[in-house]
Amino acid sequence: MRLIAIVLAACVLLPVTQPASAQATLDAVRKRGSLSCGVNGAAPGFSMQNAAKQWEGLDVDLCRAIAAATLGDATKVTYTPLTAERRFAALETGSIDVLARNTTVSLQRSAGVHARFAAINYYDGQAFVVPKQLKLTRVSGLADKTVCVTKGTTHEFNMAAWFTLRGFTIYTLNFDTQEQMYAAFFAGRCQAVTQDSTALAAAIVQSGKVDDYMMLPDIISKEPLGPYVRNGDSPWLDVVRWTHYAMLEAEEREITRNNVDGKLEAKDVNVQLLLGVRPGNGKILGLDEKWAYNIVKQVGNYGEIFERNVGGGSALKFGRGVNALWTRGGAMYAPPLR
Repeated sequence: MRLIAIVLAACVLLPVTQPASAQATLDAVRKRGSLSCGVNGAAPGFSMQNAAKQWEGLDVDLCRAIAAATLGDATKVTYTPLTAERRFAALETGSIDVLARNTTVSLQRSAGVHARFAAINYYDGQAFVVPKQLKLTRVSGLADKTVCVTKGTTHEFNMAAWFTLRGFTIYTLNFDTQEQMYAAFFAGRCQAVTQDSTALAAAIVQSGKVDDYMMLPDIISKEPLGPYVRNGDSPWLDVVRWTHYAMLEAEEREITRNNVDGKLEAKDVNVQLLLGVRPGNGKILGLDEKWAYNIVKQVGNYGEIFERNVGGGSALKFGRGVNALWTRGGAMYAPPLR
């Protein structure tokens, strides 16, 4: 008994390490009444302001969906444009609640650090754009030439690894922002520019110089893009993760902004669970049972946001490709929402 008493006394004296509030970020968002979302701000199709100064893009709609899920209002979002180098610091210090900045998911960004990726909302790959007048046909033709690239991205590493492996020398001009990078490229300071293929295509389309440039056919890396949250707040990680999955599930179940109200009468138990007719999912996530209904009603399913931002309904006209649902030969797949 004396030994037990000593052990108990020692335990009382030891500092008790309490985990951070399980819903720290969710509580902060609710108290503030808005979601703080870190974005690129200069990526057509993903996050930028249109002529009317309204934010739009695939990542912007993800942020809007998170706001709809947590606050019941997709408009309650503030957007913070971030450079590639500053994005994770802004997340770690709490300046933003979620980072949705066309950011590649990788091991070194997701393990042993202060951030966790929540999901993959777009599959991409690194490519190169060159002036047509160079008459290049493959990336290997860039040996001994200069390439413009943005600092703090996976593109620097991928490019160095690709050319080194093949015994080629490559020179780089590194820039803090995409705007600086493309300005240098269009001014002829480098013979090529590299980024994710979709971002490259969007930038060239936006420049109005499509006839002067071409994308080389080689894709030198896998660039799965997705949102990140701070490490140590798993309930918030779940909220962001399942927000994306809810949009995928809605597309698979053919639930859209226009028909979601009628789907409330559906007999399919999976639809009932998704839309909160049958309770349970909302409570588990610490949200209103209509969290997924609000996402679809106010923002749409994944197919809808893809179509209007980067697909056929946009200026970019990208096909779904690997970003199609798994039922249509793509890689987009939502785990069961039950």
